Amino acid sequence: MNFTDLLDGALHDLRTALAAVEDEQLTTLRGLILGAPRVFVAGKGRSGLMMRGFAMRLMHLGLQAHVVDDVTTPGIVAGDLLLIGSGSGRTPSLVRYAEIAAAQGAPIALLTIAEQSPVRDYATWTVRIPAHSPKLADGGGVSSALPMGSQFECALNLLLDLVTVQLMADMQVEEPDMVARHANLE
Repeated sequence: MNFTDLLDGALHDLRTALAAVEDEQLTTLRGLILGAPRVFVAGKGRSGLMMRGFAMRLMHLGLQAHVVDDVTTPGIVAGDLLLIGSGSGRTPSLVRYAEIAAAQGAPIALLTIAEQSPVRDYATWTVRIPAHSPKLADGGGVSSALPMGSQFECALNLLLDLVTVQLMADMQVEEPDMVARHANLE
């Protein structure tokens, strides 16, 4: 298969997955983010990398954001938000993070493929991105031109970038404001 065909298939898969996400889901997610004094993000593997990138964008927006497992991450408390990106919603460490956050009284937002999962049982709010995953028995009910869980991971990254644009509008933050908060020890 040539590159152009692969690109067309991948873009079709991303559009299909993201078109299924409703505006209302993202409006509520943004409200949770903006209403929290601090946002903690978590994910593992490639999904975790996408979540780390979103934590960076939240910081660029001027919000207090922390990546779970970083050595400088403080303890989560009531009112903080735990935002988890997990295709399967079954990763044991992420289930444990959700359990701890719930015990502390922190709301939990989950970005996932799974209709049902242990993390979803703890979630205050869920945004479902219908995508393929070999970790789910039925592959998530979706096929994809992309390998492994790439459809979810790429869709998650793009969705979070689009949420960033919406947050910029919500907060009336311009790109130069964000650039001013960009790392300068590079």
